[in-house]
Amino acid sequence: MVVCFAFVLGVSDAPNASAVLIASRAASYRSAMAFSFVVTAAGGLFAGEAVALTITSLVHVPAAELPGTYLAGGVASLTFTLLLTRRGVPVSASIALVGGLAGAAAAQAGWGAVGWGGFHGAHPYGVIGTLIAIFLSPLLGGFAAAGMRRVLGRLLPRASREIERSLRGAIWLTAGLVGLADGSNDGQKAMGLATALLLAAGTIRSFSVPFWVIALVALVLAAGTAAGGRRIVRTVSSRFYRGGLLDGLAAQSASAVVILGAASLGAPVSTSTVVASAMIGVGAAQRRRHVHWPTVRRVLSAWAITLPASGVLGAGLIELGRLVGALG
Repeated sequence: MVVCFAFVLGVSDAPNASAVLIASRAASYRSAMAFSFVVTAAGGLFAGEAVALTITSLVHVPAAELPGTYLAGGVASLTFTLLLTRRGVPVSASIALVGGLAGAAAAQAGWGAVGWGGFHGAHPYGVIGTLIAIFLSPLLGGFAAAGMRRVLGRLLPRASREIERSLRGAIWLTAGLVGLADGSNDGQKAMGLATALLLAAGTIRSFSVPFWVIALVALVLAAGTAAGGRRIVRTVSSRFYRGGLLDGLAAQSASAVVILGAASLGAPVSTSTVVASAMIGVGAAQRRRHVHWPTVRRVLSAWAITLPASGVLGAGLIELGRLVGALG
């Protein structure tokens, strides 16, 4: 289940490091996806454990019930994410995971089994802290990208061909940073699930992500990113807003800063929503009428229903398991 979750996370994150490279014509589709694989895998391999620890704070059920709870929550998030990703919608797998786990925990042992949490200083934990981080990060990404685009526009009002070459190189650099941040943040979500299951099974005695889990998740996540469908990449690269080199550089730079900052605080943010919001923020700051608002509303609607839908699905899977057990 964890391997499948890591792969689907990668598929939903396919546009993160590649969309701007493709939109700005700095790379072909194949080159961008190959580059995405390398930097995402590197990010996963060198990830810490802060985000993984936050994932374990989402549910508080007896050890004997942990495997079933994580399985139901993981399958719920997988199912919902796959359904929307196949339709080309950059859904938040992070929101789906929070909803699926919370719904499964509530059905398994009551609402008290949900780790509601909050903040330890600047570090989020539990459902509330995680959701606040998830919903704040796209806003930060959008506003940061818009501000950065205005600054770049004033510094470089007319880019010569030599400057354009430098800008393309800068876009490759920022795309690499986004891929590293993506691998680090999203990789830790799957690593946290795997480590929690190993701990519940008694395979390990303390919460420390084994290296083989790190390596496996990093490679599977990167494979999913590289295998991501053209539809979702096209949505982020051109259907929100089709900009130029400065637009892409601003969007990628802002996304990398927000995602890396979140990972350092242990916040399991939705990297795909940060990248999408950065693209929208740049477009709104430059040519608001050129932003494809129907696509934006469609994606926002999908994000809004993700939490309750995955929560209901997670709870339903727990009840289904009970029913099958009773009949058996």
